[in-house]
Amino acid sequence: MAFSAKFSLVVFLSSLFVHATLGEIVCENLPRDVCAFAIASSGKRCLLETSPAKDGSIEYICRTSEVVVERMAEYIESDRCVQACGVERKSVGISSDSLMEPQFLASLCSQGCYQNCPNIVDLYFNLAAGEGVFLPDLCEKHRYNPHRAMVELLSSGAAPSPDSALPPGSASLVGNPAPAPL
Repeated sequence: MAFSAKFSLVVFLSSLFVHATLGEIVCENLPRDVCAFAIASSGKRCLLETSPAKDGSIEYICRTSEVVVERMAEYIESDRCVQACGVERKSVGISSDSLMEPQFLASLCSQGCYQNCPNIVDLYFNLAAGEGVFLPDLCEKHRYNPHRAMVELLSSGAAPSPDSALPPGSASLVGNPAPAPL
């Protein structure tokens, strides 16, 4: 009996150790094919970067960024969301430039992405806000007139263009900062 009790205790303690070890997401430990769009246990976004290898080739490294995601942690984006939102797992760095691409914006603003993938939407919400653009307004305008949405994005300060280029009565996408849609 004493042996089986000790054995049970060892197995139980081992399972706790394994759970504690496997349960935490550390960006530097993630494979590159799940790094982009992942959130570490600390709540910080993971970022795929390139680095020159000793042999002259380029190697991909997953690192922890300083960007903290509120209300989310320990998260690896699903393949379904990556596909629905039109992003790529092999993205090195992320820029607001992709908001200028009509096909990407259509994917990001699609119901399959915008309503079901809060991590990716939050990321691009914050990138758009950095350009002075309110993503929900941009998506709504894109649904009705994609060309006008691009013109207004350009005139928002994302590229040099005066607001006066907007026709009279057009609503500007530039406004006060708003909370992310999480």
